[in-house]
Amino acid sequence: MKKYLSLVTFTHTIFAMPFAFIGFFLAVTTTDHRFDWMKLVMMILCMVFARNSAMAFNRYLDRDIDSKNPRTKQRDIPSGRISPAAALTFTIVNCLLFIATTWFINDLCFYLSPVALLVVLGYSATKRFTALCHLVLGLGLSLAPIGAYLVITGQFALTPLFFSFAVLCWVSGFDIIYALQDEDFDRSENLHSIPAYLGKVNALRLSTFLHILSAAFVIMPIFFTQVGVLYYVGIVFFCTMLIYQHLLVKPNDLSRVNFAFMTTNGIASVVFAVFFLLDRLWIR
Repeated sequence: MKKYLSLVTFTHTIFAMPFAFIGFFLAVTTTDHRFDWMKLVMMILCMVFARNSAMAFNRYLDRDIDSKNPRTKQRDIPSGRISPAAALTFTIVNCLLFIATTWFINDLCFYLSPVALLVVLGYSATKRFTALCHLVLGLGLSLAPIGAYLVITGQFALTPLFFSFAVLCWVSGFDIIYALQDEDFDRSENLHSIPAYLGKVNALRLSTFLHILSAAFVIMPIFFTQVGVLYYVGIVFFCTMLIYQHLLVKPNDLSRVNFAFMTTNGIASVVFAVFFLLDRLWIR
C-alpha cells in the first residue's frame, strides 16, 4: 500500500480535494438539495479513484522519460519498486471503480465519467506534442468543483464553474513554475512545455498572468451568490499565497520551486476551502 501511495503521490490530493468540498457544499447551501453523507463519501471516492488513475497512468506512460531525467529517475517504476504491469493494472482497477461509483450517484455523473477519465488520463500524453500540457493538467483538476456540484444537484450551474476556472488557471500556473526545473531536459528530449518553449522569464510571466486570472475567478462568485466576510478573508489569503510563490521563484534561482509548488499551494487550497466552508455555515 505504501508503494502505491508513493506511485500516485497521494499527498498531492491536497490540491484538488479542497475544491471538491467547495463544489459539494456550494450545492448543499445554495440549492434545495440536502446534505447526504453517502453522496459525500462517494464524491471523495470518485476524487481518489480518478486521481489514482491519472497519476498511475502518468507514471506508467512516462516511465522511459522518468528513467532518463535525473530529477525523476528515482520514481517507483524506474527504480523498480513497482513494475509497469502493476502500475497499469492499478490504473485500470481505479478507472473501473471510478465509473462504478458514479453509477450510484446519478445518471449525469455516470454518463460523464468516461469524459472525465479521458481528460485526466489524456494529460499524460500531451507533453509529447503540445506545450499547452500545463493547461490540460489544470483542466483535469478543474473538474473537481463542478463534478462535486453535480454529485448533489445532477445539473450544471454558473457559480461552480467560476471555481473550476479558478482551479484551471491556478494549477496551470503553478505547474509551469514546477516545469522550470526540466527546461533543459525537455528541450534535449524534444518534449513540450511552456518553459522549454518560452524560456524561464516568459514562462514565469505567463504563470503570473494565469494566477491573476485565478484570483479574478475566486472573486467572481461574490456577484452571483451570497457570501460573508469569511469568504473575503479566504480570497485575500488565497491571493496572498499566489503572490508569495512568485516571490519565491526567480529565473536565476529555482532552489525554492518545490516549496512553492507543494507547501504554498497546498496551504492555499486548504485554507481557502476552510474559510469558504466556515462562511457557508455562518450565512446559514
